Amino acid sequence: MFDEVSIHYDRTNTILSVGNAALWRYATTRAVDPKPGERVLDVAAGTGTSSASLSRTGARVIAADFSAGMIEVGRQRQAGNPFIEFVQADATALPFGDAEFDAVTISFGLRNIVDPRAALAEFRRVTKPGGRLVICEFSRPPAAVVRTGYFAYLRYGMPVLVRLASSNPVAYEYLMDSIAEWPSQPVLSEWMRDAGFERVAYRNLTAGIVALHRGFVPLTKGE
Repeated sequence: MFDEVSIHYDRTNTILSVGNAALWRYATTRAVDPKPGERVLDVAAGTGTSSASLSRTGARVIAADFSAGMIEVGRQRQAGNPFIEFVQADATALPFGDAEFDAVTISFGLRNIVDPRAALAEFRRVTKPGGRLVICEFSRPPAAVVRTGYFAYLRYGMPVLVRLASSNPVAYEYLMDSIAEWPSQPVLSEWMRDAGFERVAYRNLTAGIVALHRGFVPLTKGE
């Protein structure tokens, strides 16, 4: 599915988010706070738009995605960026060693993984002690009026925009369902704690339509 939508994926996201995608990406980059020389794993990186933002400080970004089509488009678009390396990878069985990355991040991809809790365990495994995980994901607006309007948009408004913007409108039917069925902010926070992250917290963006979650890997004993 993602192979088929890869060419116009970024354009479609911009339209469907009503221009908010860039703001969410900026907030995520600030939350990750990549430092020069750090190694950052960007999971479900797609075409590398988020990876490019993370790499601007001089961090080395591994852009991982399950979709070969997304990886191919990303490599073409980021061909001139020496700080990004694209890797095709399964988030539930990452091809990296333990404690390799200073930070791991995933934006709007965790809900598309068959076993998100297994993916969280993998993120914990490949993150260095003291390192951080940042998740940007669609969520459940806490205000009832916002939640009602949002789900009405998912049901009635988004399909119209998808037909106008996407190269494969049928594929987005799944994406809309996955957003509607995704658990609330407190549930995802609990999943992160269960995976071994500490100091887990989240903050809502755009009235809770999107939430930023962050957690840290505990330092090893004696540090």
